[in-house]
Amino acid sequence: MKRVIPWLLGVLSLVFLTACGQTVSDPKVDNWQKYQKEQSITIGFDNTFVPMGFEQKDGTYAGFDIDLANQVFESYGIHVNWQPIDWDMKETELKNGTIDAIWNGYSATDERRESVAFTKPYMKNEQVLVTKKASGIQSVDGMKEKRLGAQTGSSGYMDFEANPKILKNKVKNQKATQYQSFNEALIDLQNDRIDGLLIDRVYANYYLQTEGILKDYNVFPVGFETESFAVGVRKSDKTLKKKIDEAFVKLYQKGQFQKISKKWFGTDVVTDDIK
Repeated sequence: MKRVIPWLLGVLSLVFLTACGQTVSDPKVDNWQKYQKEQSITIGFDNTFVPMGFEQKDGTYAGFDIDLANQVFESYGIHVNWQPIDWDMKETELKNGTIDAIWNGYSATDERRESVAFTKPYMKNEQVLVTKKASGIQSVDGMKEKRLGAQTGSSGYMDFEANPKILKNKVKNQKATQYQSFNEALIDLQNDRIDGLLIDRVYANYYLQTEGILKDYNVFPVGFETESFAVGVRKSDKTLKKKIDEAFVKLYQKGQFQKISKKWFGTDVVTDDIK
């Protein structure tokens, strides 16, 4: 069954995109002319990752990355088809051509660079631990023999496995319970099924503030290296990468990038690479 599900997801994605008039891209070539001709491009994202990109109660999509990507491609007369995906399958979807970019708080890591080309980093992020104040856990050392949660396929989980001395060797059974979405993990944290959650700071702060429960939780750095969010494209899509980078700079020069940033974070989060 585990082998069938990824295959089935790929088939369903193919059917969906064909039905919408968006043909699957050839992963071996530069597809920029195709995007211009069809006036559309498909971006894969995790539709639960607030505030970067998520599905609202009315079924529409919203978020910092949603607004930013729409602005970028609007400048080229290209419409964005937002495709919710299994985050653990993101690179496979990109490789197969069923999506054309990964854009949703996607951390540019050395491991991912082996198979994906990244745009200029546009935002900084770091991995944090979220614990209940009632648990008394206020540091990484406090997680000794405690239950940890993390999202499957996330950069946080990759750091957890790659740097065992920082956190993995401390937690119970030296393992993290893996979740398909941070929403599921936060529910388990609230219900004491796990003692700590490894998560992106932007998500943690936004979620806890929005829910009005920030005062009940500790949020502290893990000690992993600071990350940068960037857009992931196929290495063959050199023109797409170039066009996104150019649009980032132009949007910042016009003040539109800052406007989107302040809407979602109340401040300018743009990296020096863009400025």
